[in-house]
Amino acid sequence: MAQIKTVAILSPGDMGSAVGRVLREHGLDVITCLEGRSQRTRELAGKAGFRDTPSLEAMVSQADLALSILTPAEALGVARRVGQAMRAAGVGKPFADCNAVSPQRGQAIAEAINGAGGLYIDASIIGGPPGQSGATRFFVCGPDTSAMQALDGKGIVVKGMGDGIGRAKAIKMCYAALTKGTTALQTALLTAAELLGVSQELKVELAASQPEALRRMQSIVHMPSVSRRWVGEMEEIAATFEAVGVTPSFHKG
Repeated sequence: MAQIKTVAILSPGDMGSAVGRVLREHGLDVITCLEGRSQRTRELAGKAGFRDTPSLEAMVSQADLALSILTPAEALGVARRVGQAMRAAGVGKPFADCNAVSPQRGQAIAEAINGAGGLYIDASIIGGPPGQSGATRFFVCGPDTSAMQALDGKGIVVKGMGDGIGRAKAIKMCYAALTKGTTALQTALLTAAELLGVSQELKVELAASQPEALRRMQSIVHMPSVSRRWVGEMEEIAATFEAVGVTPSFHKG
């Protein structure tokens, strides 16, 4: 098992800061690079106890493992910048891309990291931030996932999926296709019912014939705050489906 003492996280947003916090609580040194980051991100990193490094080169030099936890649209660009930092620093480190991107995009990220002398680990996250909604599961695969396996039980659960690249991304895409896809469908039909003037009648009917579906719909009040972030993930799910001959139209819609 790899000896992991220092973990770098890009970026300390809602999920990243929560993951870093529990890793710190389990005795790990958690670092990041806040150069160019927003005030909110800086505040989240401060509350979680992250140690800021002055540059990406310093970050990769100090880290035993880097975790990329970002919005899908940023994942490849950040991986390329980290790869450049590894080259500049003359180090090659394990880099786990934990983002909700398609297996195809994951392959491009792998090329950016491995091409710089690093070790790409295919990863994905299922579940909410640690401490909020039960166990946070990290699915991992690749030729050497020992760096991620070393984090198992340190506030998160790490589940291995073998040596191949792409399986961790694939399970996330299929899982999110259900959870986020269902929420999007429910949001759409509730919006249509309101615009058509039948919201109350629909609620009464659902309460009588589909009470569990109604209960789930009543819990989606968080949608306005996450909808923009979900766009990229829906596009990645659509691309994943299309690549294997399944219609991408559900999630594009």
